[in-house]
Amino acid sequence: MVVSDDRKTAEEKAIDDWLPVTSSRHAKWWYSAFHNVTAMVGAGVLSLPYAMSQLGWGAGITMVVGSWLITLYTIWQMVEMHECVPGRRFDRYHELGQAAFGEKLGLWIVVPQQLIVDVGTCIVYMVTGGKSLQKFHQSVCPTCTPIRTTYFIMIFGSAHFALSLLPNFNSISGVSLAAAVMSLSYSTISWGAAINKGVMKDVSYSLKSEDTSVKIFDFFNALGSVAFAYAGHNVVLEIQATIPSTPDKPSTGPMHKGVFVAYLLVGFCYFPVAFIGYYIFGTALDDNILLTLEKPNWLIATANMFVVVHVLGGYQVFAMPVFDMTETLLVKHMRFKPRTSLRLFVRYSYVAITMFIAIAIPFFGGLLGFFGGFALAPTSYYLPCIIWLILKKPRKFGFSWWLNWIFIVIGVTIMIVAPIGGLRTIIVSAQQYKFFS
Repeated sequence: MVVSDDRKTAEEKAIDDWLPVTSSRHAKWWYSAFHNVTAMVGAGVLSLPYAMSQLGWGAGITMVVGSWLITLYTIWQMVEMHECVPGRRFDRYHELGQAAFGEKLGLWIVVPQQLIVDVGTCIVYMVTGGKSLQKFHQSVCPTCTPIRTTYFIMIFGSAHFALSLLPNFNSISGVSLAAAVMSLSYSTISWGAAINKGVMKDVSYSLKSEDTSVKIFDFFNALGSVAFAYAGHNVVLEIQATIPSTPDKPSTGPMHKGVFVAYLLVGFCYFPVAFIGYYIFGTALDDNILLTLEKPNWLIATANMFVVVHVLGGYQVFAMPVFDMTETLLVKHMRFKPRTSLRLFVRYSYVAITMFIAIAIPFFGGLLGFFGGFALAPTSYYLPCIIWLILKKPRKFGFSWWLNWIFIVIGVTIMIVAPIGGLRTIIVSAQQYKFFS
């Protein structure tokens, strides 16, 4: 149950002041803008041209632009529902789920999905950071002895043992701002370098495989890759919780402003990278466009280092709700004392586990498709619509009712088919890979 601030005991307030999500409520609207850009524009944008090559022009444009519109609508819904009950703030996604589905069922519906998204994104960011460091090394020193991807993932992961000690969202604002700037920078470099390279000779826009079954699996995987690119919903309520709110000036106003600015920047990043990248290279694309771009070396090296800085911040944004859930469980339910030693144990364990998994299965394209469909489609595409129908109760068969049901059907479809394609991609990749090599 979510308790209003004026009814909390001194002990409960002290715990809330220690937990990552509720410890600081002094954020400005622009904090939400760059937190949301950092959460949204990540590893997913680099895979959009490759997803286009698996979808083709028609389905690709429809999916990329359609997803932008659908998720803009669903993130608007979530911001609106943050304070939809007078005197209460749903500071966490699962609290909103509990209001809609009940105390126990709401937890079981939302928490597993949100954890899969947050943990899955952190694993993908570990892989992305390591591979981008490796690409940077190869670009600046092409004659050097090659170094295993495993070591670069470990180098990237080691930075998070320090960054994970930052206590809450406001404390990572500087990291998040740098990450947001980097995301805009490397996205611009990606499509700018592609234009400079020019359309490839004998470019082909036909689907890669001649085999119909492979085309279908690739199509499914691409749907998940696009869905992965729209991940901000999993942290939007937690971000809004950091904004002050009064009856006269609720947090909804500044949060809407921040989200709208963030989505404009997301469109500025996504559409040129996806469409220009596919136009230039056609089907001759890697699952990360920066791996496809080879020259000029200095520019590609710079872009990859920008990616590293961005996923450093992105990892922390997605890790913060996990830290909050774990620390809440330990302090509120298992009665541990809120101490620095507890925080060290929780966060260092999390960084170590995500790094280990990233080293074991560094399959960028397959991970995007699998996690994008399995968890991001529910939390970004249709779960907000279901909660909206329950809490807001729009007129049956009215415009809002139909719109929400259409988006629910689209989201459920992606959730069913995308993990199939992503899992197949992982299996195919694993056949050529020696674990921990």
